[in-house]
Amino acid sequence: MKPVHDSLRTLPNRHVFLALIDKMLKKNPHHSMLLIDVVRFSDVSSSFGYELGDELLLNIANRICYLFAGHDAHLGRISGDIFGLVIPGKFSQVQLQRFYIHLIDHFKTPIAAGDHSFIADFNVGGVSSEESTVDASQFFTRVESALKQAKQNRYDNFCYMSLFDKTDNSRSITLKADLKRALAHNELEIYYQPKVNLHTLQITGAECLLRWNHPLDGILFPGALIEAAESYNMMHEMGYWVLEAAFKGAQQLTAANIHLKLSVNMSPTQLYDPHFVDHLARFARIYAVDLKQIEIELTEDVALSNSFGVTTQLKQIRALGVSVAIDDFGKGYSNLAYMRNIELDTIKVDKTFVMELGESPINRAVIEASKLIATAANCEVIAEGIENIHQLHVLREIGIVEGQGFLFSRAVPLPEFMALTQQDFIVGNSHARRTDTDNKLHG
Repeated sequence: MKPVHDSLRTLPNRHVFLALIDKMLKKNPHHSMLLIDVVRFSDVSSSFGYELGDELLLNIANRICYLFAGHDAHLGRISGDIFGLVIPGKFSQVQLQRFYIHLIDHFKTPIAAGDHSFIADFNVGGVSSEESTVDASQFFTRVESALKQAKQNRYDNFCYMSLFDKTDNSRSITLKADLKRALAHNELEIYYQPKVNLHTLQITGAECLLRWNHPLDGILFPGALIEAAESYNMMHEMGYWVLEAAFKGAQQLTAANIHLKLSVNMSPTQLYDPHFVDHLARFARIYAVDLKQIEIELTEDVALSNSFGVTTQLKQIRALGVSVAIDDFGKGYSNLAYMRNIELDTIKVDKTFVMELGESPINRAVIEASKLIATAANCEVIAEGIENIHQLHVLREIGIVEGQGFLFSRAVPLPEFMALTQQDFIVGNSHARRTDTDNKLHG
């Protein structure tokens, strides 16, 4: 692939790009635009230097140009790590979202810069113009609002807005109010997704996942729930609700003579809460739970902060006997320097590498590298997102011992999980513990 640009300086800057948009809109009002923010790019520049950072950005820019060359699109550099892509034509929300998915899928292939390789991830805002009276400033302001919303969503890194959408709709406002009621009326529930030994197919533990039994909308998954909690400044309260619910679950499992480790996701607010360790100890006393039964999971981006406060908090957590795991390992820019300063018990390989094992040898290489890193760090590896027999066999070949995914079971309520621990699986020709067919095939 021949590069379109030899230097970042040849990309139109914000001022030139706005003038270009204005010219294009005057010629034809039907245009669409994507504003593309490179996630956590500052980590790359601060860790590897600005020269390598510029090389990486140039590679990203040329890839984007290559991806959208067939649409006669124009790329500009709006700021340090944000690109604008204006596309002639009238595109719907669904079409622009497909462009976003195409972008994300393509960039799952690592980018080489210097002696390093990176996997890029993006926040993307999209807008489409159908009005003859729109000007470039209005058009651009709207797509900036869409990008801002995409960044806030967290669990959906794309946001589309028409020129006249309101940023916050009535449904999201209702969700915020509903969440307050949900905590008060016991509508939240923990579901348990089994973790399985990939060789014996014995259940070794479970990840605790939050669900919302909404009276009108049914079961809601974490995305909408966490988005509402963040908007309503209730992440702290909700995080401790989940933690206490996990201790209650551990108590019930122990009472049924089921001794398994439960993993709980830790929110950033809890990581910086000086009373978090005290809460762990208090819940252990109240519910008579051995803290060795509890594992705390934090995402890689939180670990990347690598502040003294984070390191100290995690040391205190492990001193209690609680295990610490890194979730979504390998997703985004992996600045592995944090691994030297944080003691871990488990690395959870991001599910995208497992689910796409058959699509590229890179995915297998990332999992093999994760295994090597875990061995050096004296910690375990868990593979997420196992959905078929082929993935299971490859993971066994690599030497991954534990995993979770729909091949074994979706996340289920506690009574169903307790029943699973007493049943036999049959996965392919492997005989051990069995779930029903629906659990194997559906999520």
